[in-house]
Amino acid sequence: MSELPSAYQRIRSEFPDIAASYDALGDAAHNAGPLDDKTRQLVKLALAVGAQLEGATHSHTRRALEMGISPEEIRHVTMLALTTLGFPVSVKAYTWVNDILDLHAAE
Repeated sequence: MSELPSAYQRIRSEFPDIAASYDALGDAAHNAGPLDDKTRQLVKLALAVGAQLEGATHSHTRRALEMGISPEEIRHVTMLALTTLGFPVSVKAYTWVNDILDLHAAE
């Protein structure tokens, strides 16, 4: 898998207290409800797609693969966006997801 973006790593390095607080907030949000790990990861991917965030879509695609979520399940998230977000957004997200899936397949 590819490394985290250098800007993200630099911010975490230069502001470790903020990074730790951000991580703690993320942990609290994940543990605040009844959703299982797989469902939460697919929701996070869908949120990244909906917000049209390329980096976050890449990141959550990587995380989904690391959790054992299949490429078919990941791609399905982009197709679910069709009727809510529109065809262009779904195509864009499908491209971003496949950036990571193609790298994963080549490894």
